[in-house]
Amino acid sequence: MRYRFISDSHTHSECSFDGTDSVIMMCEQASGIGLYSMAVTDHCECNEFYEKNVREDISRSIFQISKARAMYHDRLKVFCGIELGQPTQDVEAAREALSMAGYDFVLGSLHNLRGEQDFYFLDYSEESSRELLDRYCDELLELVSQNLFDCLAHIDYPLRYMTGNAGIMPDKKLYAEKLDAVLEMLVKNDRAIEINTSGLRQVIGRTLPGAEIIKRFRELGGKYVTLGSDAHRWGDIGSGIETGLDMLSSCGFTHFTIYEKREPRLLPIL
Repeated sequence: MRYRFISDSHTHSECSFDGTDSVIMMCEQASGIGLYSMAVTDHCECNEFYEKNVREDISRSIFQISKARAMYHDRLKVFCGIELGQPTQDVEAAREALSMAGYDFVLGSLHNLRGEQDFYFLDYSEESSRELLDRYCDELLELVSQNLFDCLAHIDYPLRYMTGNAGIMPDKKLYAEKLDAVLEMLVKNDRAIEINTSGLRQVIGRTLPGAEIIKRFRELGGKYVTLGSDAHRWGDIGSGIETGLDMLSSCGFTHFTIYEKREPRLLPIL
């Protein structure tokens, strides 16, 4: 590896509804490729928390992470995390999930709008894309204002499917002002933004977000940027993180961020 510190702060085990492998298997891969640290951030879709008994999945995740920490304590820093999806859609569920462990790291994300399916399942046209992005930015600002998380995950998540799968490239000027409001709120709340490298493995072929938004975050005073592969299987652990560090450095950052006991730690890009 070209960098001294490589950390993957967004990963999913078999305890996520769409994950495949145990935390131990993921840690074995992370240790084997020389990662400095890894955060396990299994899904907690708050809008489905009670309906699908997500609490049980989170409990299993916390237990597996605890075992992995004991096994790998001298080889790999293993952080206990959670990806809090749609926390504004069920605040009670979000707070209950957060009370279940002394987390190191909490990702906040928005996978679906109120009353809609995940963006993965939607049909897109030029007109529907504009309307969906407008609603997405509004709900994203609500999520950021709620301020229950440490880092906002994949800020341009809809484009993974809107552009990557449907080939629709919305005019960025149409939502630039609303996106700025989201970034400004992150800065005000001293929160992080994520470079999610999963897009490098998908049709869209780039990180989520790209350099333009990371540069804008820095211009507005943003200090903290995490990197995550969004791996859902052991083979993708650490994937694209070095490319993400290259981009972060090109955007003017000298450090990236990991979280321990919900406190940011800056590590040099070297």
